[in-house]
Amino acid sequence: MCAQTAPRRTDLPEKASPLVEYLRGRVRTDGAIYIKSRVIAEEIPLSSKEIGSFMKRLEGDRTELSVEAWSYTNGTTWRVSRA
Repeated sequence: MCAQTAPRRTDLPEKASPLVEYLRGRVRTDGAIYIKSRVIAEEIPLSSKEIGSFMKRLEGDRTELSVEAWSYTNGTTWRVSRA
C-alpha cells in the first residue's frame, strides 16, 4: 500500500474522546453535517478552542470521519461526514 493512500490515524489525546464520539453519533444519525466548534461545545464538556484544535488534527484523518474546514465566516464551520 503506498503512503499516499494508506489510512492515517491521528493520535488524539484521551480528552478528545467526547468529541470523536459526538461526531460519530451525529454523522451516524444525520449523515454529513456542517457545524461550528461553539455549537459542539454546548453539547460536550470541551471548550470551543479545544474543539477547534482537535478538529484541525482530525482534518487529515482518513480512517473513519472526513473532517474539513468549510467556511470561516464568524468562526470556522466544519463539514463532517463518513470517510
